[in-house]
Order: sequence, then C-alpha cells, then structure tokens
Amino acid sequence: MKKSLLILTVLLLVQTGSAAKRPNIILAMADDQGWGDMGYMGHKVLKTPVFDAMAKTGLRFDRFYAAAPVCSPTRASVLTGRHPNRMGCFQWGHTLRNNEITVAEALQKAGYATGHFGKWHLGSVRAESEVAPGKNGFDEWFSAPNFYDNNPLFSHNGKVIETKGESSEVTVELALKWMAKVKDKPFLAVVWFGSPHGPHRGGEEFLKQYKDEPKAMANFYAEIAGMDSAMGKLRNGIRKLGVADNTVLWYCSDNGGLKPNSMGGLSGKKGVLLEGGIRVPAIIEWPAVIKKNRITQVPANTVDIYPTVLELAGVKLPEHQPVLDGVSLAGLLRGKSFRRAKPMGFWNYKTGGRGMHARKMLEALRREQSAGEISPVPKAGFVDKEYPLDEFPHAAAWISGDWKLHRIPHKNGTSVQYKLYNLRRDMAEKLDLAHVQPERLIRMKAELATWQKSVINSLNGSDYK
Repeated sequence: MKKSLLILTVLLLVQTGSAAKRPNIILAMADDQGWGDMGYMGHKVLKTPVFDAMAKTGLRFDRFYAAAPVCSPTRASVLTGRHPNRMGCFQWGHTLRNNEITVAEALQKAGYATGHFGKWHLGSVRAESEVAPGKNGFDEWFSAPNFYDNNPLFSHNGKVIETKGESSEVTVELALKWMAKVKDKPFLAVVWFGSPHGPHRGGEEFLKQYKDEPKAMANFYAEIAGMDSAMGKLRNGIRKLGVADNTVLWYCSDNGGLKPNSMGGLSGKKGVLLEGGIRVPAIIEWPAVIKKNRITQVPANTVDIYPTVLELAGVKLPEHQPVLDGVSLAGLLRGKSFRRAKPMGFWNYKTGGRGMHARKMLEALRREQSAGEISPVPKAGFVDKEYPLDEFPHAAAWISGDWKLHRIPHKNGTSVQYKLYNLRRDMAEKLDLAHVQPERLIRMKAELATWQKSVINSLNGSDYK
C-alpha cells in the first residue's frame, strides 16, 4: 500500500512539474499610452499605483518598442512576431493577412485555451469573417472592431452583447470569468484595452481624482486611472483563481502618446518613428520566475512577444513558420545574461488608414441579428498587388544596440536623408552623428536596405511559396 502511494505521489509530482513548465499567458495592451504616462516614470500629475507596484515587483522595460507608431500594425506584430508590413497591415484599420500564423493558433494547437477581450482592430468581428478573432486562433472572444468607450458593445463570438461599466474594468471582468472556466488547462488571454484613446471619457470615480485639471486632461488621466484600476482587479483576480504564480502577465502600449507630457522627454509622438512614437511602457510579472524587481535597458519589441511566448510554453515554431522579426526574450525573463544581437526595423509605410467606428459597426450588426438579415461579409485579409523591390516609400528606422538610424525620404521622392543617433547618450534624438560615424552609417544603411527588401518579399508572398 505504501509503495502504491509513493508511486502515485511521484506521478502527481511529475504531472505538476510538467504543468508548471506551461505557464498561462496574459497579454495586456493600452491604446495610445505614451512612454511617460506612468507614475513610476515621474509623471507630475498622473497616479498609477497598480502599474507602479508591477514595476516594483516585475521586469520593467525602459527600452521597449511598439513595432509601429500606430495601433493595428502593432497588434498584428504581437500576434505574429513579424513586422506588420510583411502582411500588408500598414496603418490603422488594416487587417491581418489570412494566412498568417498567430500566437493564438500556435498555442491552441498545443492545448491552450485561448481568449480575446477588448479592442481587435485587425478586421471584422463578424464570426464569418476570415479576419475575425475566431478565425485566428481564439476559442472565445468579446471583441470590438476598434477602441471603445464606457458601457461598451462587444461581439461575443460574433453575437453583439451590451455591457455596463467603465470600459477597462468591464473588459477585465469578462476575461476573469473566462479564466475561471478554463483555469484547469493553460490559457492565453489577450486583453486589449480601448484606453486612453480619444475622445477621452473617464469614469466618474476616476474623474474625481483629477477635478482640478482642465477637462480634456482630466478625462485623459481618468482613462489611464481606470485602466490602472482594472489591472489591479486582473492581478487580484488571478490570485483568487490560484493561477497567478505561473502566469506571465505582459503589459505594454500599442504606440506612443499624443499629449504634450506623455513622452517622458522623448521627441516625437504617435504616428512618427522618433522615440516618442514607438518607445512604450512595458512590464512583465511572473511570480514563479521573476522573484524580484529588475529594470532592463535591453531593446525589445512587440515582435518579440510571439517567439517568447512560444518558447515559454514549450511550443516549437510551426513547421512552415514564415520569416520572424522578433527574438525570444525567455532567457531575459528567467534572469539569464541576455544581449539582443538582432537589430530592430521600423517602417511607417506611406498609405492611408481605414476608419472604423466600433459602436456604430456593432449597432449595425445588432440590428441585422435582431432582424435575422445578415449582410454578406466582405472579402478581407489578402494582399491584392505586387510591390516593387526597389522602392521604400516613407520613413524607416533601424535600431542596433544603442544606435538608431533614420531613413527620411524627401517629399518629392527623389532624395533620401539619413540621421544617426546614439540613444544611450541622446534619447531625445537631438544630436545627429551621421557625419562623425561614416562607417557605422554605411553599415546600418546597408542592413536597413536588406531588411526592407526582405519585408517586400514577404509582402509579395515569398514566405508562402
């Protein structure tokens, strides 16, 4: 009897140890929160007690980058580990390409439960659409086609539902209810807030904290305060579920901010490739592994999320994995010596965005569903043209260690200017060193050109031939 009990105990320990190697993953993201929009960054007005607590207990990135200076492309990079131009997701409102492999699909095949909550902005949230969350690896989803305000409408697996409450807190409540249902297996929860995107409408509870500020700024701060509170409820919620220790909670923003004091001293803002447009706040908590606070200056990027998550989950890259731009940061999370060897490319492709009013779209879908008359779903998720390999329109940048190269085409398209900065000494990008670093300039220009040609090849479908 004792021997049988011992064998059973060993088996349980083996199973528990195996499960511990497959952490839960929560990918949380703000919408337009700048690098400086955090209390821990020394903001003089904004209070973010939950984010500050996360920064004191987890791994805080001070050089984390969104793959693009606007929302949809960065979200595409999170799901695929690829620069968004590789799939034609150039600007806001553009979609995933329907043959991309997402982190949700990879983990779903490996036995993870997968859920999406909040802003989607990578295509339709109609169930039949090829670019909806359900067709891209998510078992369950409560999604809005773009940013959303308080009392939001969501598409729940394609059916419109109405919710009540502050937008970020509503999103977290839906995510926690889902986690409670699936907690017996590893899960991936993508929680994408609609804040602090304009027009800003803070919840009453949070507006009170900023009653002495101008109305526009008070609403902006209140949206971040609401998101901070929601993150507190998320952290408490996973602790009540008993899953917090082995849950990787990864938080970042999708691009730089827009307010004058949002960039923390960086130049630029949302929409441009200066640091203020692409450097964003980021924090990772994983209590079982990250046992004390660390602050890293390692350059990292939203394209790194896909390969990192797959490695942490013990999932091999798919057999036909297309070109990745990201690298796994698993060693960095585990406290090992880590140096990023692979440079990071940025390319703000010159094309227009596509407007998507989330509430109006969901109200229209709700009316159709009530009447039982569903409109045909437009074809989406494809690239419909061939792009020339020798044209690189609009601005691009290349970050290699502490050095950043800007490629700035002239508006007439006949000439290109290059600027070179050392970000360690000059994070505000004020001192152009191109003329005193000629060899570095030549090398980085060549590297950027090679990468841009690779991106165009992917865009033209070479990854899938």
